[in-house]
Amino acid sequence: MKEAPKSESKVPKKRKRRVSLLVYISSTLLAFFVGIFMTILIVGLNSRTSQQLDTSSAGFSKISQVYQTISQQYYRKTDQKKLINGAIKGMVNSLDDPYSEYLTGSDASNLDNTISGSFEGIGAEIQKKGNYVEIVSPIAGSPAKKAGLKANDVITAINGHSTAGWSATKTTNKIRGKKGTKVTLTIKRDQQSFKITLKRDVIPVKTVNARIDKQHPTVGYIQITSFSEPTFKEVKTAIKKLRQEGAKSFILDVRSNPGGIMQQALKISSMFVANGKTLMQVKARTGQPTVYKAGKSQDGGFKVKEPVKVLIDDGSASASEIFAAALNQSANVELIGTKSFGKGTVQQVSQLDKKSEFKITVAKWLTPNGNWINKRGLTPNIEAKYPSYAYLPMVSDQKTYQLEDVSSKIKTLQTELKAVGQDPGTINGYFSTTTQKAVVAFQAANNLDQTGKLDTATIDKLQTEITKKISDNDVAYNKAVEQLTK
Repeated sequence: MKEAPKSESKVPKKRKRRVSLLVYISSTLLAFFVGIFMTILIVGLNSRTSQQLDTSSAGFSKISQVYQTISQQYYRKTDQKKLINGAIKGMVNSLDDPYSEYLTGSDASNLDNTISGSFEGIGAEIQKKGNYVEIVSPIAGSPAKKAGLKANDVITAINGHSTAGWSATKTTNKIRGKKGTKVTLTIKRDQQSFKITLKRDVIPVKTVNARIDKQHPTVGYIQITSFSEPTFKEVKTAIKKLRQEGAKSFILDVRSNPGGIMQQALKISSMFVANGKTLMQVKARTGQPTVYKAGKSQDGGFKVKEPVKVLIDDGSASASEIFAAALNQSANVELIGTKSFGKGTVQQVSQLDKKSEFKITVAKWLTPNGNWINKRGLTPNIEAKYPSYAYLPMVSDQKTYQLEDVSSKIKTLQTELKAVGQDPGTINGYFSTTTQKAVVAFQAANNLDQTGKLDTATIDKLQTEITKKISDNDVAYNKAVEQLTK
């Protein structure tokens, strides 16, 4: 995590990293670091104290009395800092808000690093969920994405240590480590629990990838993996380059984009929205909403008037949803894909002293139409899911399956064999002779030892082929191309 970014206007800023599906990881690839990206408002603690609280009230007297009693009468010597930190954490935890957190020491400095965006992580946004931490979304192209981690995956243990009761920040710090070292996560997905060992690596810095569609050279494709400080410039550069290459329309892909800096989302949204139209609203507990509108102050006068489609999925969160909602509701741009994550709050980071700070949810953001999408997400105009095999659970237990074995993992692998053109027989989790023949055929087609067993090498190759097949059958992308070229 990193130093606090310099504000470009008085706009909430945020940072992130996050989750998706459809991708498998071979045991040799896998690199991880973790990042927590949220819509963050950076302000001084005192700038928001619009009303003074009466610290002499009965409630504060009770706190003081408990503190004094523990300090003076507890049978063992107490640590003053621990007591104070415990009281603060208790107040923040009582909010039952996954985005509000009290941070001290390295946790505080790591949050600063996250906000600035120059940190290493697994490329996934995480958040507190109940007693554990869950993945919000993995960034496209990141180790988390390649590993097949998905939105709503729950991290129940790290290197064998239970994460029960851990904060998102503590979980982040435990996953981090030097490049090349390994970390083992225990993941709970629906009713299935599995372990996955990953080799840590550095998260890609580039936030925009662009290309011309090979079969339809008038369609430009722009993938935005996160909204960080250079993203506006990168998108602008990509559009100019694609125009020079012949693009007459654009597909904007924010799938598996966990969000980032709110101001960047606003500036990019403004490119596609007519001046004066609403981009988003921010509503604090009291007062009227602050309305952000498209205009030269946001986009510098750079506008995109070509036809556009936006791709979203359950890994599109926070700033991604701000962007998608702005284009959808203020520029009539169709959303294609699956329902987005649904993160509709704004956080403020307040520094208490040099070694402690806390982040707290101070407002909710609304779409241009005034809708609050928190925990509901954005519904696409055109639903386009990946093939069913894209949503299969990962098989990563390093076990070998053979004739007459029975397992739910075998059922998954039978489904994958069928998806790549082999006939495993009845898909029921029983390793039959028909399944064995399908395995031998797959091994022969991929230059593997023809053992007839589902060993680690065969499973890795099978899931690699599934990943490639998913990429080649991108239903949402294909639908967007169809809409733009009809």
